[in-house]
This record gives sequence, C-alpha cells and structure tokens, in this order.
Amino acid sequence: MTMFSTVLVANRGEIAVRVIRTLRAMGIRSVAVFSDADADARHVREADTAVRIGPSAAAESYLCVERLLEAAARTGAEAVHPGYGFLAENAGFAQACADAGLAFIGPPASAISLMGDKIRAKETVRAAGVPVVPGSSGSGLSDDQLADAAREIGMPVLLKPSAGGGGKGMRLTRVESALLDEIAAARREARASFGDDTLLVERWIDRPRHIEIQVLADGHGNVVHLGERECSLQRRHQKIIEEAPSVLLDEKTRASMGAAAVEAALSCRYVGAGTVEFIVPGSDPSSYYFMEMNTRLQVEHPVTELITDLDLVEWQLRVAAGEQLPFVQDDITLTGHAIEARICAEDPSRGFLPSGGTVLALHEPQGDGVRTDSGLTRGTEVSSLYDPMLSKVIAYGPDRATALRKLRAALADTVTLGVPTNAGFLRRLLAHPDVVSGDLDTGLVERDADTLVVDGVPEEVYAAAALLAQQDLPPAGGWTDPFGVANGWRLGGVPAWTVHHFRVPGQDPVAVRVRGTTTDAELLPGAELPPGAGEIQRTRLVHADAGNLTLELDGVTHRFQCATSPEGTWLGRDGESWHVQDHDPVEASLSGAAHAGADTLAAPMPGTVTVVKVAVGDEVEAGQGLLVVEAMKMEHVISAPHAGTVTELDVTPGSTVAMDQILAVVTPREEA
Repeated sequence: MTMFSTVLVANRGEIAVRVIRTLRAMGIRSVAVFSDADADARHVREADTAVRIGPSAAAESYLCVERLLEAAARTGAEAVHPGYGFLAENAGFAQACADAGLAFIGPPASAISLMGDKIRAKETVRAAGVPVVPGSSGSGLSDDQLADAAREIGMPVLLKPSAGGGGKGMRLTRVESALLDEIAAARREARASFGDDTLLVERWIDRPRHIEIQVLADGHGNVVHLGERECSLQRRHQKIIEEAPSVLLDEKTRASMGAAAVEAALSCRYVGAGTVEFIVPGSDPSSYYFMEMNTRLQVEHPVTELITDLDLVEWQLRVAAGEQLPFVQDDITLTGHAIEARICAEDPSRGFLPSGGTVLALHEPQGDGVRTDSGLTRGTEVSSLYDPMLSKVIAYGPDRATALRKLRAALADTVTLGVPTNAGFLRRLLAHPDVVSGDLDTGLVERDADTLVVDGVPEEVYAAAALLAQQDLPPAGGWTDPFGVANGWRLGGVPAWTVHHFRVPGQDPVAVRVRGTTTDAELLPGAELPPGAGEIQRTRLVHADAGNLTLELDGVTHRFQCATSPEGTWLGRDGESWHVQDHDPVEASLSGAAHAGADTLAAPMPGTVTVVKVAVGDEVEAGQGLLVVEAMKMEHVISAPHAGTVTELDVTPGSTVAMDQILAVVTPREEA
C-alpha cells in the first residue's frame, strides 16, 4: 500500500504537536487547523501548512465537520488524524471522512458507533465472553428509570454518559435522595461535552483500580495487545497520573486481561489503536470487569510507547494506509517502567478550579529518560474555551523507583509562569507513601488531596519578589537614572529601608523591608512592621538575570524563574508558581467579592454561566444552588451562603464571566 503524502490533524494543543512530530519523521506533509483563539498556537507554527476553520468557540471550529472537510479538500489531504477529544470518537465524522474519500486514521465508523454507546458496547463484549460491570440495561432511559435502576443495583452507583469518556459527566452517587439532582447534572455535562445526554448507571466498586489494555489491530484481522497501563490515580474521575506496566498484575493476569481486550476488539471488528478499560478490585486482580473501549489514541499512550519502543501514531498511520502488522503477540515485550503526569491549567490552592492567563516564561524538561509532550510556547494565551490539559511530562527508567524519581525531578524543573498549574501538586502526589509502594486505588487522590495542597506562600517567595522590586533591573543594554532606582540608596548615608507590600490572590497582604545592593541585601519579612519592632536581619545573596533569580535564605539556596505582567510578578520553583502583586497597604485593590462581603457571590473561575435557577426577589436557603458556571468542561455550582433574598442578579445563561466577577447578592433574613 502507498503511504499518505498529506495528513490533516483535526485537533489542537499537545496532541496536534505530537502527531505532527511523527508526520515529520515519516516525511508526510502536515496540515494544522486552528480557530481564532489558536491563530498563533504552537501546533500552527510547527505544521507544514495551516488553515483557519472558524471563530474561537469549539462548536464553530474544531467541532464543525464541514469546515474540517473543506480544509482537507483545500490542502489536498488524503487522510485525517483526529487526535483525542473533539471529534476523535464521533462516528458521523469518521463516516463523513470516508464519504469524502479521506482515510480516517482510526477505526471504522461502525466500531466507533458500537463502542461509543456504552450500553451496546457492554452487551457486545458480554456476548464475546468478556466480564462486565453490573448495571442498567437498555438505552434512552428516563430520569425516573435511571433512578429505579440505581435503587435496584444498590447504592452507591456511578452515573455515566453513554456517548463519551474521559470522566466528563460521571457522577458517583451514594445516597438515593441525591439521585435526581445528580442525574440532571450528569445530563447537562454529557450534553455539553458530547452532544448526547443519554446515561447509564453501574454498580460502584469501592477502592477499585483502573487498568486499561492498549490494543493494535490492522485491516487484515490481526489484533495484538501492548500490555496494560495503571490509571488509578484520578481526581473527579479524570486521570492525572498513568504508568506502565501496573505493579498489581502478575504475568497470568496480564495475559488473561490482554486476551479479553483482544476479544473485545474483535467483537466490533476494530482497526487501529484503541484501549479497552477495566475496573479491577484491588483485593482480587483476577476479578476484572470491562468498563468501556476508547476508540482512539489515549492521552497516556506515551508510557506504552516507552516500554514497547513502538510509535503508536506511526502504527496508526501504517494501519490506516492498509499495511499489515508485521508482529504477533509473542513478539511484544515490555521493558522498563514509564510514568506520565498531566499538567493542567488549574489552581490547587483554589480547589482545583480552572485557571488561565498568558504563558510569560516556560521551561519543559526533555532528555535523559524524560519526555514532555506540550502545546505551549512563551506567549500562549490559555483561556477557558478548551480542555485544561496543557502538557504531559513522562519519565522512563529500568524500574519503577527510577521512573518515579525522574518524574518528580522533571516536575520540579517544569515552569509555566503566568498560568497556575497542578505541577507541584503532582510532584507531591508522586512522593505519597501509597504511590511509592504501588498501593493505589481511584479514590486515593480525593482522600488525601488536602494534604498535598500547599497552604500559604513560602517566606522566600515574598523575599524574592521584594528583591526583584528593589533591583528594578533596567532593560538589557539600556540606561537607568541611578536616582530613579528604588534600592534605598542615599547620598552620603547608610542605605535606607524600603518597604514593599505584596499580596498573592486569596492570601493576606505581606510587607517586606529591604535595604542593600543587588548582590547583598538585608530583608525583614512580616505581615506587620510597627516602629521599633525587633528586627531579625539575615543576609540574603541574590543574583538575577534573564528571568532567573538565585536567593540564599538562612543558608539555603532557592532558584526561581521569574517574569512580570501588568498585574505583578510571577515566580516559579519546584513545579510551583506564585503571582505576587504590588499594592498600596492602605488602598489595597481587593477583589469585588472581598469588598462586597459575605452576601456577594463571585465567579470562582473565568467561564460561562450555563444555568440560572433563581430571579431577583426569590427566597433561598443556605447551601441552595443558584447558578452553574462552566469552564474547561467543568461545572461549578454557586450556592447561597446563607438563607435570604436574592437582591441582585447580574448574569443570565450564556454570560461570560471573569474570575471574581460579582454574579449575585443574597441579603440575609433578619432572623438569620
């Protein structure tokens, strides 16, 4: 068969960059597509050519089949790679590509349709002898029918969208009284994410492990599996750490699960790279159950690539071009260990709410057993329009302990200034005793999340910010009036103390007193600095150039990467970053929520108001849900802080809101 000469990548971000990398290595011309929001994105820069497909909204660009097909026709593409997310598991898109004479680099539309319907998928693989999780049967169940099925199965239960994956729309429900509300919320998320709000309900298995098998099938009836991936470290049903192989499985169980995955692929006449997902009781790995099949490349595919030495994107292309797999199951060997961490635009200190902003400084580790797949460049604007995942950091070693150590070090070396991420949280998670020992389950992260989130801002961050402010470094090669530099210098005298005031959003203001030169300064951090207070002066040595700052504090050296924005200074270290802002200690400009008091409801994240349940004048109870704000495919319910009356409502469904924007005011009842 003849290999494609031009392939259109119908996606964005890190997966588009990843696919383009393999296309370039194979000598295949790549075509990127972009919305207005991504006009200067990395995947656009790295492709051989790029086509605008519409405005920023995904529904009018990346989810628009007609515009994608037009882009393919204009550029002479012979095939389309869908990546993952968006239309990757859309049977209509796969069929539209085939109808247009384009090769869809994925399974046939019939397999996508069958396995994309979780209800039909379970029935199909059950008939092939694959064990499945007990749950509801039949599609198109009403809310009441789903609730009845849940009661029959027995609480707790898991509500799942039939049409999608990735944890979106999934709801764990433990009490019957919450069923109808949870069903309604799951339907909204499913409709927003997949355009289909059909749900099913399954028995919840306590302390389960999530293990998936990578399969690869050609168009000649050959199917092999490439071993398993452990995906049990999840938050809100979203995978955040994946590894291969799993420490749970022995060779016998691995072979048994692999054979079941192959049977599942054969049952739907699968072609291409796919993943069969199993739920596994940690106490009895041999009792595994089929959950679903993902009919696409998975986010976590790099860990399989590293232990098998196979490029899965390359084999997707070869199979789609009609090639036959040149290897059989006995030829597949698993060597070493690989672990992946997903870097997402979210702020752990604010309850993991989606974040955003402009990437002001960027460092992504590569080499010596470390790989970063990323869609970022310096200057990238991260908005709430798309999925929050920004990049993936993957480490490989001869054994699990080595891979863990390398990944922790790589996360400490990851800097994404200007956009808060979960990198520091993931680094601490990888040091959790149960993670180190391999004693995992899907609830571990939720149980211990609070212990893994840094509370407050380290003193050295404020010290570094104060020294940067004190230096007021001039542009490279430029000239600065020495009398205009705020370093406390004065003619013929001892340097005076200069007080710098800072705040980190959500934290109390802090003052830092500084005097000295750019290489030898004395600082006194503290929330309050009354005259005559006892001053514990310690010498800090600092060096700053080209966005890097080295600070010595109490004999410990701290290295920061730093950048500035109109709102203040960003400092990054050990996978963490902090945004510190100068402010007047008397006229501090706090958020609208802080000014307005406890009656005010403010947006916890930038996003879109999708649901408004009340009107001005309505009486509400404490904790009652009033609005829903959605960002990066995540819903956040805004609840009444106390019983009272809605006296102000500033948004409607569809309103776009900024972080901390006032949404509503609830005036408390007099008796409350």
